[in-house]
This record gives sequence, C-alpha cells and structure tokens, in this order.
Amino acid sequence: MSVAILRQGDVLIASIQSDLSDTEVIELRHELAVLVGEHRARGIVIDVGALDVIDSFVTRALRAIVLTARLRGADTIIVGISPDVAIAMVQFRLNLEPLRVALDLDEALAMLDRRSRGDAEDGG
Repeated sequence: MSVAILRQGDVLIASIQSDLSDTEVIELRHELAVLVGEHRARGIVIDVGALDVIDSFVTRALRAIVLTARLRGADTIIVGISPDVAIAMVQFRLNLEPLRVALDLDEALAMLDRRSRGDAEDGG
C-alpha cells in the first residue's frame, strides 16, 4: 500500500503517496482502525495531497474512516486537497459530511489540539 502512517504523540498521520486502488482504500480504513486502538490515538490526519482525483468511492471511504475512527475515540481531519480536486468535488456534489478539513498538517494538529482541550467547536 502506498500510504505512510506515522505517529506523532497521540496523532496518527497517514500520508497517501499515490492514487489508491479500491482495495487499498479499504485496507487503509482497517489499518487506521487497528492503529487507533493500539496507540490510543486521539486523532488522525489524512494527507490526500498526492491524489489527482477524489471520486465518489474515495469520498465514501474517507467518510467511513472518519466514522470508524470516531467510534474508536479519535477525530479525523483531511488535509492537502488541491484546488482542482476541491473544485471537482463540489461540481460532482460529493457528500463530504462528516469530513473535517484543514489546509495543511499544522492547521490540522492545531484543530485536534483545540478539540482535545474542549475549546469551541471548529468550523471544519
């Protein structure tokens, strides 16, 4: 699988290196669910910057990752959506709920930090 998963404190950072097959997307969801429990992660950041396209299947898979992680006790934030990909996602009217997004890793980590401190809800 072309996804590097690193741990920074209690946050898992999954950096997608290239387009993923449907099978690899499902494997990523499973692996992140397991790692959340093993590392007691409170957050996951998924970097999709290397993806040229985020189609309806990938969008549904990202939503499934978010919901699975939430059931395991972790918040998930997606980062690195390129302008072209964002425009295409809007044009195709992909359902992005409950995805929370940030521009980059620093912003995502700050959002997770605020959330763990119980500050005001982010507008994600």
